[in-house]
Amino acid sequence: MDFILPPTMPAGGIPWEKVLPPLIPRLNGTYGQYNWSPKLLIPETDNASSVTCDDSGFTVHVDVKHFNPEDLIVKVIGDFVEVQGKHEEKKNGPGFTTRQFNRRYRIPKEVDTMALESAVSPDGILIISAPMLQAQNSTPLT
Repeated sequence: MDFILPPTMPAGGIPWEKVLPPLIPRLNGTYGQYNWSPKLLIPETDNASSVTCDDSGFTVHVDVKHFNPEDLIVKVIGDFVEVQGKHEEKKNGPGFTTRQFNRRYRIPKEVDTMALESAVSPDGILIISAPMLQAQNSTPLT
């Protein structure tokens, strides 16, 4: 099925909250015991991490403020650095809450993986960094 869009798009993009309800009337507002929102169809962007690689080195920042440092595992597997976090919190009553994540970041070939370091900042950001490999045919200037 083809949709015809107007020749000019609104500045904020397509107003899905106006377009979808007529197309999916059963999901408009509430459906059974569930509340529905157009936000459910649009995936959230991952603002929890960032990766940079430049002449100074390779750096990954991961938001881990809901985890203690002992809840985190950082390891290099092949061409990837893998970050895992798991936190179990007991609650009053019969149940408990578990929070966990797994992330993998490709390490560029020019990075010295043997010098990779990781640390958690006071504001809950895991910083993984490694310098670039030194070129073999470069000589220091004297």
